[in-house]
Amino acid sequence: MLENIQEIVSNIIITAGIIFMLFGVIGLFKFKNFYTRLLVTSKIDTVGVITLIIGLAVRNGVSFFSGKILLLAVIMMIFNPLIAHTLARSAYLSGHELDNEKTEEGASS
Repeated sequence: MLENIQEIVSNIIITAGIIFMLFGVIGLFKFKNFYTRLLVTSKIDTVGVITLIIGLAVRNGVSFFSGKILLLAVIMMIFNPLIAHTLARSAYLSGHELDNEKTEEGASS
């Protein structure tokens, strides 16, 4: 009985992670700007993958494997936002600008 509930909960969490990643991929194709694409890809990494990892940990139960993948999730929660911030900051400092075509057209009209 407990194994069935554990499997159902883990399937729900894994499905939620896949849905987060699907929305992220759709957003990646929808946005044309470097900075918005960077934001979407960092959310795919942080939210989607960590949700999948938590679902796998729930499915496996309390074990050494679950501890290792939860440690991986904590490391991802720390380093993924830092890496995304570093990429955005280096792009900004190197002069990569936003695509302001729509705002320039609207201002000239």
